[in-house]
Amino acid sequence: MNRNRKVTKLAACTLAAGVMIGSSAITAGATPLAGVVGATSTSETTADASSYSTLSGISLTVSDILANAQTSATTETTETDTTETSQDTASTETTETTETNEYANVGIATVSDYVYVRSSASTDADVVGKLYANNACTVNSSENGWYQITSGNINGYVSSDYVTVGDEATIAAASRRVATVTTTTLYVRSETNTDSSVIGMVPGDEDLTVTDESTKDQGWVKVSVEAGDGYVSTDYVTLSTEYTYGETTEEEAARVAAEEAERKAAEEAAAAAEARNNARSSSSSLSKKSSSSSSSSQKSYSSASGSGGSAVVSYATQFLGNPYVYGGSSLTNGTDCSGFVMSVYSAFGVGLPHSSSAMRSCGYEVSYDEMQPGDIVCYSGHVGIYVGGGSIISASNPSDGIKYSNVNYKPILSIRRIF
Repeated sequence: MNRNRKVTKLAACTLAAGVMIGSSAITAGATPLAGVVGATSTSETTADASSYSTLSGISLTVSDILANAQTSATTETTETDTTETSQDTASTETTETTETNEYANVGIATVSDYVYVRSSASTDADVVGKLYANNACTVNSSENGWYQITSGNINGYVSSDYVTVGDEATIAAASRRVATVTTTTLYVRSETNTDSSVIGMVPGDEDLTVTDESTKDQGWVKVSVEAGDGYVSTDYVTLSTEYTYGETTEEEAARVAAEEAERKAAEEAAAAAEARNNARSSSSSLSKKSSSSSSSSQKSYSSASGSGGSAVVSYATQFLGNPYVYGGSSLTNGTDCSGFVMSVYSAFGVGLPHSSSAMRSCGYEVSYDEMQPGDIVCYSGHVGIYVGGGSIISASNPSDGIKYSNVNYKPILSIRRIF
C-alpha cells in the first residue's frame, strides 16, 4: 500500500464515542531503496559548493590581512594597491553570493515511496528513520555517496542517489507557498484592489495555496480557492513555505498506533450512530402510518445507515442541490464546504472540525490510487467527499449549492479516510 506523506497539522477531530487522536499521514511499508551506492554528480557538486564556501571565507580573511599590511607599509605601489583592492572586492562578492543561496543545502527525497535514513554512512548501519517522497531535509555534509542530513527530528545518513540537493525547481515542486488567514473573514477578490468583485470568502486560520506573488510589492498575492484564483491583501495573511519532513522510527510506530486507534474509534462511533438511526427510523415509520403528510411537495431525507464509505456517500448525495451558505452547517437550509462534510459525518457519529484546512489532519491519509467513496478530499480553501467515478460532492458556492465536481478540478492537497 503506497501512501504519499503530507504535512502534519494539529486539529481537534473528535468522535461521539471518544476523542480522535490527531495524526499525520501514513505511508505504508515497501521494499527499501537503500543499497550500495557510489558518489553521483549531485554529491560532487554539493561537495564542491561546500569547499568553495569555505575557501571564500579564507580568501576574505587573507584579503583583510593584506589590506592591513598595506596600510602600515610605505613601499607599496599604486598598482599593487589596485590589485589588492580588486581581489578584496571579488572575494567579498563571492561570499555574499554564497550566503544568499538559500537553497544550497536543501535536499528533496526523489523516491517513489521512501528511503531509509541510517545512523552512519553504510547500508549495514541501523535505520533511524525514513524520508518519504518529496520530504525535505538539510544536507549538512557529504561523504562517499552519502549525505549527512537533518529532516524534522531525524539526524542521520541517506544515500545521495535518492536526494536532489539545491535544485530550485525540485524544491518548489515539493513545497507549498502558503497564505494563512489572520482576520475573521478574508475576501478573495478578482483584482488587486478593494473595489473589485469578491469571488470568495475564507474564515480565519484557514490556509490557502499561493499561486503568484508577482504583485506582493503592491500588497496583494494570488491564491487558490474553490471559485478559482483570486487576490488577497497581504495585510490579512501571513506568508510561509510549507515543507514535509521525514519521521524517526519511533515517530512512525507512534503514528501507526494512533491511526489504528482512531480508525477503531470511528468504527465504534459509526456503529453506535447506526443503532440510534435505526431506532429513529422505526419510530418515524410508526408515526407516518398514524398520520398523513400535510405536504406532498416537501422533500424528505433518509437517516444515515451503515458505517462504511459507501454509506456516507449514500447519505450525502440526497442533499444534492441544497443551498450554499458561508459559515453554515445545515444540510437542508444551507452550509459551506467544511460544514457539509462535518454535518454528513456527524450523522455517523464522527466529529470533525468546521475547517477545510483542519480536516487535513483528521483520519489517516491515503494515496490518490487508493481513494474510495467516502474519503474526504482536501484542496486549497475547499473540501468535499469522494463519491466514486472520479467525482466529489461538496457545498460549492452560492450559485451552485451542493453539487458534483470532478475530483481533479484543482490540485489535491490531501485525501483522508475516516473508517
